[in-house]
Amino acid sequence: MTLIYPRSSTTVHPASDYAPYRSTAKRHPQKPLVVIPHTMSELTGPLYGHDVVRSTEFDLTAQHKGEPIGERIIVTGRVLDEDGRPQPGTLVEIWQANACGRYVHVVDQHPAPLDPNFTGAGRAVTDADGRYRFITIKPGAYPWGNHPNAWRPNHIHFSLFGSSFLSRIVTQMYFPGDPLFPYDPIFQSVTDARDRERMIARFDLDVTKPDWALGYQFDIVLRGRNATPTEEPHDD
Repeated sequence: MTLIYPRSSTTVHPASDYAPYRSTAKRHPQKPLVVIPHTMSELTGPLYGHDVVRSTEFDLTAQHKGEPIGERIIVTGRVLDEDGRPQPGTLVEIWQANACGRYVHVVDQHPAPLDPNFTGAGRAVTDADGRYRFITIKPGAYPWGNHPNAWRPNHIHFSLFGSSFLSRIVTQMYFPGDPLFPYDPIFQSVTDARDRERMIARFDLDVTKPDWALGYQFDIVLRGRNATPTEEPHDD
């Protein structure tokens, strides 16, 4: 049995080649994509094991001996389909810069301090209601060399896996009111303002923990008319 892997049903995703984002010119397909039928074994595996995702991985502030420096935040939300149905058992991974805007990566030589108590990566699996939850530090902005005086807005990268590793999607979560939005070609590569709003978390006082951490809600819609824009190729 062979099947065509489900494709995007929306145009909200950014184009593969977006001139203001310079590196897309080097890595986007130069020819039309070829759809290759997938067998059932490819659609259902390989599977990740839920037991390898530890219950403590959602808290990025508790992975080292000391607490990281920065503004502690809680990020939570639901993974949904286009009709609002929850998607339980979804593996959600995040990675981000520290409060000073620096990643724990050899390529990142931005002259900002590393935090020995913050690695910047975490994992969680959505519950029966499709909900995930992370405790982390609000990431800082950082320069990235795309154009003169280029700075990325504060953001957190999200990766989601469905029933198999073939079903991965990647997106970014931004924070409300960031003054760098108009100057960031990655954010602006989603050309419709309403679609860009789907990548911005909303502050939530009910999620906020008094005297401890601010709370944000960020729902992710996998596809369809209300889909969250993603970074994967979606050209038909």
